[in-house]
Amino acid sequence: MDIRYSVNQKHFKRMTTEEVAEEFKITNLYVADTIQAVYSHVDRMVTFGCMPVSETVPLDKGIECMKTFGTDYILERREIGIFNLGNTGTIVADGVSYTLDFQDCLYITRGTKEVTFQSADGSNPAKFYMVSAPAHKSCKTTFLKIADAKKVPLGDQENCNKRVINQFIHPDVLETCQLSMGLTQLEPGNVWNTMPAHTHERRMEIYTYFNLPEDQAVFHMMGEGDQTRHLMMHNGDAVISPSWSIHAGCGTCAYTFIWAMGGENQTFDDMDVIPINELR
Repeated sequence: MDIRYSVNQKHFKRMTTEEVAEEFKITNLYVADTIQAVYSHVDRMVTFGCMPVSETVPLDKGIECMKTFGTDYILERREIGIFNLGNTGTIVADGVSYTLDFQDCLYITRGTKEVTFQSADGSNPAKFYMVSAPAHKSCKTTFLKIADAKKVPLGDQENCNKRVINQFIHPDVLETCQLSMGLTQLEPGNVWNTMPAHTHERRMEIYTYFNLPEDQAVFHMMGEGDQTRHLMMHNGDAVISPSWSIHAGCGTCAYTFIWAMGGENQTFDDMDVIPINELR
């Protein structure tokens, strides 16, 4: 378990590129037959990655639950959203089996004791990307194929930001305690995931970028609007975005990303937009 402590905006202004990456960037989430986990003290969100190859992998593999979470099992007081970013795989949650194809999603509620992951073909494994948030109530574990997501088209070709937001774990689709997650697909020839940039003081966010060729990248912009920095994001990388930071990306080609949010509310458009001519 990699634990990341909070960095405030005053300290952020003095950080080097290496220090920014060390605090906010998440890499190497998919290691064969392991659970990779990053615990962020920003709203206590946890990012997990699992790539089962030769065995069935439990969610708590290698994690001391009492030491890390103060609970007997990971989801005792947490909920979790899971996307499959690889080939077909299976998740078993308290004895119920779910088969996820590429870009399918599973929401698992608080109080689920046992969660395991398996690939249909270990030579072409599933890659399970997960974000977990603290939860004070239980909801309904729900499986959603990408066809089931609410589609919200945004942007236009002229501004290079034509995209479709697929809302999966979202109040308009299913009930959760606080977690919201979705998948945004940029159309070919488009590179911006959002602009104008914005912050949302009442929520934090975690992005992961994928569907990127190995020789391409996304410039992920972060920091206060008048003190911006960027990180170079490659296929499968994730990034933690505190509430005070913008989170906008510009790719060297089209790409897809998953956003996960947690905090005070689940109001998708609760954001403070920063005009482009005020960015520094």
